[in-house]
Amino acid sequence: MPDAAVTIDVVSDVVCPWCFIGKRRLEKAVALVPDIAVEVRWRPYQLAPDLPAAGIPRDQYLTQKFGSLDRVKANFARIAAVGAEDGIDFAFDRITVSPNTLNAHRLVLWARSGGHQDAVVEALFNAYFVEGRNLADISTLIEIGAAHGLDAALLTELFASDSDIERTQREIASAQRIGVTGVPFFIVGERFGIAGAEAPETIARAIRQAAEAEASADAAAGAAGHA
Repeated sequence: MPDAAVTIDVVSDVVCPWCFIGKRRLEKAVALVPDIAVEVRWRPYQLAPDLPAAGIPRDQYLTQKFGSLDRVKANFARIAAVGAEDGIDFAFDRITVSPNTLNAHRLVLWARSGGHQDAVVEALFNAYFVEGRNLADISTLIEIGAAHGLDAALLTELFASDSDIERTQREIASAQRIGVTGVPFFIVGERFGIAGAEAPETIARAIRQAAEAEASADAAAGAAGHA
């Protein structure tokens, strides 16, 4: 196996329940290939980019998007059952605001450099889907970041600026350009794409295939260098 880690870029939105489920399945997949080093990088996507920065009432959003609250709640019940199998205690009834997630994605981006990204993503998912917290609220985002290794004063300063808004939007546009139309979407080793919260075994197989492909490419390059 190659020494370099296999990269897994996870395109997701923090208000996507299947992305939370996908995170759990990715964790199980990584555990299935303990001999392979893996680097997970979280990439932004917005399911509702046109929402106002402060978000809108949850029931209003669901009614506008799906038409019937009864149908939505039945769907949530099914998702909650799936989530329970992966250890997630979804509490959809606690969610009162559907947020614009641009600022949450900025926080995830800032967490990348310090190695806190996975913990921040986990905290955002948990805050929204389990605790029902408002991810459109800047103070909530600062609190989450500060609890997971980021500097609160710096976050306050960054959120008050336009820092990395364009960069985040460019990353979202980049995902769309390569054909991502739904999330989660996993890009394994910059070679294989997996759409949806697939089974851990499927993701693990892609990780192993990416590692083997990289090892073969390295071996071929080494042979060419000695030719």
